[in-house]
Amino acid sequence: MIGRIALRCSAFLVLLAGWEAANRLGLIRPFLLPPLTAVAARLVADVASGAFFLNAAVTLYRTLAGFALACVIGIPLGILISRRKLVGWFVEPIVSVGFPMPAIAFLPIFMLWFGVFDLSKIVMTGFSAVFTVIAAADAGTRGVERQLTWSAQSLGATRAELFRDVMLPAAMPQILTGLQVALPLALIVEVASEMLMGGTGLGGMMVNAENYADSVGVYAGIVEIALVGGIAVALMARLRRHLLRWHPEAAG
Repeated sequence: MIGRIALRCSAFLVLLAGWEAANRLGLIRPFLLPPLTAVAARLVADVASGAFFLNAAVTLYRTLAGFALACVIGIPLGILISRRKLVGWFVEPIVSVGFPMPAIAFLPIFMLWFGVFDLSKIVMTGFSAVFTVIAAADAGTRGVERQLTWSAQSLGATRAELFRDVMLPAAMPQILTGLQVALPLALIVEVASEMLMGGTGLGGMMVNAENYADSVGVYAGIVEIALVGGIAVALMARLRRHLLRWHPEAAG
């Protein structure tokens, strides 16, 4: 068990060792790549002062609020696209155009509509994630094997029972995969929004460090964002395993 964990962490250990070696050998100027020990000291200082927890909490609040908004809109809409031809005819062109577009380009519009505080960042985050959620819900519902639905109908299942007991559970793995993709995307766009708009949050903290030419603070911010993102992704994977504990992939 310990060996497996060490093997999984080996890439990070090599990266950190190369980082420290580059500074000790003078290969890179400290301003461009601060010593690892200095960044670690800043991380400890941010944790001790509570600044890390405050900024992380603000960023996570906006990210999860926008992510929840994307789920509330995207999952039902994706299911309706696959189940109702009229809805699919109307919504699919919008999704196909919006999916590849860089969502952050809409930030000035959302700032104009919703102001420069939390609401615009939450809407921006939800907008960036909703197309992924819609596509996953649509694909998952379309991918349900017809034999399952035919068998349930032959046993007398109503339309509500068919959807609740057959289609939704069968589509759940694909939907959750979409949510696992959408969550880090929402975090990325949230941090980018904070960097562009300023204020509190991990992105705003990095911008403040940049404005004062504090390269140690910038790298500490990168590490803190990576930590928050890694924890969020791990918790989402754990939630997936819990929701799919009945599914064959849980046994694997």
